[in-house]
Amino acid sequence: MHARGRITLKQNLRSSRMPITFAFLAAALFGLSTPYAKLLVGDIPPVALAGLLYLGAFLGLGLYIVLRRVVSGQHVTSSSALRKADLPWLAGAILSGGILAPISLMVGLTLISGFSASLLLNMEGVATAIIATMLFKESLGRRLIIALVCVTAAGVLLSWDPSQGTWNIVGFMLLILAGIGWGLDNNLTRNICGRDPVQIALAKGGLAGSASLAIAIALGSTISIDTQIVWALVLGALSYGASLVFFVLALQGLGASRTGVFFSLGPFVGAVVSILVLREWLGWVALPALALMTVGVLALVYERHSHEHGHEEITHAHTHTHGDSSHDHCHTEPVREPHNHEHVHNAALHDHVHWPDIHHRHTHDRRAFKSRRVH
Repeated sequence: MHARGRITLKQNLRSSRMPITFAFLAAALFGLSTPYAKLLVGDIPPVALAGLLYLGAFLGLGLYIVLRRVVSGQHVTSSSALRKADLPWLAGAILSGGILAPISLMVGLTLISGFSASLLLNMEGVATAIIATMLFKESLGRRLIIALVCVTAAGVLLSWDPSQGTWNIVGFMLLILAGIGWGLDNNLTRNICGRDPVQIALAKGGLAGSASLAIAIALGSTISIDTQIVWALVLGALSYGASLVFFVLALQGLGASRTGVFFSLGPFVGAVVSILVLREWLGWVALPALALMTVGVLALVYERHSHEHGHEEITHAHTHTHGDSSHDHCHTEPVREPHNHEHVHNAALHDHVHWPDIHHRHTHDRRAFKSRRVH
């Protein structure tokens, strides 16, 4: 027997604030990585630097897990731990986003400025949305299309350097390849985002970091043992480790395409830091690009999608709060918000505003449902 009901817009907006915050934090932390990696890539070979950044993520998250167990006694429950069925998705994410993308970025940083490289990574959001739509059948709303067009146009505009009047094709292609690699990574990670995000980031950091360092050694790279390595590990712990945890949490509430577009703010953060730290500036083109970026983000924030849809009964585990009607179950003991445990969602048929989050990965057959815009 299906329960019919209507979830209010206010309730859905309240429950979606947390994943949006996670997406912004992930973007800001990742955005810091490009300009600071530009400072390090002169002293550390690019492939080795890619490995050190992910090893930094592994070490930082490992320390966090130890402290979490000592201070609060929290640990990964069996319901939220990675399983054998998750390994193909995790392996694909590690290959595309943990090895291919960062190596492409670090080599590209030896050819173009940190400012240009930061903004070219806007292509990650575009690639994420395109792959999510084409391969994973996420809905592509009208306002999301506007957001993608604006963000892409801003990235292209900011990639042009009027002071030099030249274009490094190899550097450009490497940054595009990095964006595609992370776009594929985002979509593959979406399929396991219900698992413990720290465990996902820990596995990706350890395996990707070790693989990249092994590749660097095989290529004959010389790595000097000095303070630069320490800074690389610290940068990796923040920009790759903590950022990835926040990104996985955002995926649970927003889906891959929308998280990807929110994540497009990260390159802009990197560009601002490049101006302040690297003293790089692109001139007047930054102003119209900023306007395009603002329009794109506003279009995304106000994008709404609503239609009648059904939910089958499902038992799964993911990070959640009790702030919406989807998670109104009881606990025998007090729990902290947010928390992660295995729980049941009863079958339901209803109509409410939603994004392609972990609970709404249905198809959109217009013959069965009439979709409408909620303004």
